[in-house]
Amino acid sequence: MKLTITGYSTALFSTWYFIEELGLLFDAGDGVTSSLLQKSRKIEHVFVSHADRDHLTGLLQLNQLNAREGLPKIFFPFNCGSFPAIEQFSKKFDPHVSGTLWSAIKGNEQIQIRDNVYVHALRNGHVRSDQNIFKSFGYRVVQTRNKLKPEFADVPQQKIKSLMDEIGRQKMTEVIKTNVLTYSGDTPVDDFAQWDNTEILIHEATFLDKEENKNLDPYRNKHSNLEEVMALVSGLNIGKLILGHFSSRYSHEQIDDRIRTLCKQHQIKIPVYRVLPGQVHKDILNEEPVNA
Repeated sequence: MKLTITGYSTALFSTWYFIEELGLLFDAGDGVTSSLLQKSRKIEHVFVSHADRDHLTGLLQLNQLNAREGLPKIFFPFNCGSFPAIEQFSKKFDPHVSGTLWSAIKGNEQIQIRDNVYVHALRNGHVRSDQNIFKSFGYRVVQTRNKLKPEFADVPQQKIKSLMDEIGRQKMTEVIKTNVLTYSGDTPVDDFAQWDNTEILIHEATFLDKEENKNLDPYRNKHSNLEEVMALVSGLNIGKLILGHFSSRYSHEQIDDRIRTLCKQHQIKIPVYRVLPGQVHKDILNEEPVNA
């Protein structure tokens, strides 16, 4: 599946990623509507990772400009009270947005967004909470297709049709799932498996070196550092990597140099892209990879 991904991601200020072919938005930080302009009208499903302001302050304008009956559909972690408050305020402030659908979801829920595409909510460790409390998610986009079971692979096409009429399509096919994109949201590097086996991984990298994490308040929300992310990626089966959520303390040159160094250190050969602080990147996957 070819995807056109436009994004902005600067730690503390704003993060959002728009996947045009799917009408899908991950997070809704400030500036999403003014950056996408008319393209924002294509957004049908919004999945917000958590309730930090830099991931949700663009919701009001997006909804005010684009709401129509049944759209957009906004999904958020079940135990984040900020979203019901925003929903209530927005409907009082702009009565015409009453058709927007707001849905609280729990970990491992699967939301169908196309006949053959669903989004799977992945609990992450950004916000400290009990296992039955859902405050912060990453998301996986999964495409499904039906494939003939191996025992029918050599059966002539004309016979296939008659067999389906006779015994039913379900008995002759199996569902193949492809992880086309996975979005980490804000998260520490603490669960390798749920970011594995995906064609595209969008992962945050707030800090460049793991030493910087040691000076952070251990009770505050947790983030990743680039050094740990690249070590993680070196052991994963992924096709392309998009890095974002860098702190604005770093220059663009510092970020790119550090990515190249770590790619060499960990022998990472897959294309690596990045969303630089303060920049909207249009069609990220059509840019030159940093490690090219």
